[in-house]
Amino acid sequence: MAKGTDDTIAVRISKVLADRIISGAIEPGARLRQDHVAEEFHTSHVPVREAFRRLEAQGLAVSEPRRGVRVAAFDLGEVKEVAEMRAALEVLALRHAAPHLTSAILDQAEEATKAGDKSRDVRSWEEANRAFHRLILAPCAMPRLLATIDDLNAASARFLFAAWRSEWEARTDQDHRAILAALRHGNTESAALTLGRHVQWIGRKPVKTASGTTREAFAIVG
Repeated sequence: MAKGTDDTIAVRISKVLADRIISGAIEPGARLRQDHVAEEFHTSHVPVREAFRRLEAQGLAVSEPRRGVRVAAFDLGEVKEVAEMRAALEVLALRHAAPHLTSAILDQAEEATKAGDKSRDVRSWEEANRAFHRLILAPCAMPRLLATIDDLNAASARFLFAAWRSEWEARTDQDHRAILAALRHGNTESAALTLGRHVQWIGRKPVKTASGTTREAFAIVG
């Protein structure tokens, strides 16, 4: 099989597995077996190994000596780390984006917030929430910064889905509205302060694992 083809298959496999890990379909600590994945995708072990390396680089999997590759577990410390990184980087992006935000962009962000308020499940809420953040940050025009923020948002989504796959309650996001109001009035510093606080709000919830035990789950709800 050609190297280019292997790379393409590896990207596809890593994206599918990443989505399953982030959504909670594959739980933290679960083993990722090369032979099973290769069979599912009708390919050799070469692109599967590359896909696993990609998952490790994203922090979604870990390679353990003599134990193979497993889905990375996470704890409150990791959730806090992601929250603090998001706060620092999203505020940086917003300060650079603010001069380029138009009324049309802010209107789109408001619509995304309204969609999130109406969500009846965690996945649709997360999509709307991420859309809001992307809309107000993208005009910073800093690709590396935005790519890092996207990775952090993927981690946030994983924490969220692990805690709130069910029993989601619709909520009104007042922080989003405060950020939009500040931006419409040209008050970037107020918007930045609200955003920095907003993405560090961590929720806590007991959840049942596949084995029937209960564990404490933590998630960034912002």
